[in-house]
Amino acid sequence: MTQELAERIENEVRRLPEALAWEVLKFIGYLEFRHGLRTGSDLDGLMMAQEEAMRHVWDNPDDEVWNDVPTR
Repeated sequence: MTQELAERIENEVRRLPEALAWEVLKFIGYLEFRHGLRTGSDLDGLMMAQEEAMRHVWDNPDDEVWNDVPTR
């Protein structure tokens, strides 16, 4: 990556609210994993990001019925 590109990315991220900057960071991790730039040991961070992103889907009254279903 060129210094110019890195500076442009940094300038754009600095303008974002903190919550959106965290999303950018998580997306970078996703891109690294998708393109083979992260190892399996880095999956914990990606799983945590997924959990946070999906919390509104999983934690709702309609979904509570599935909480006690055996997985095996």
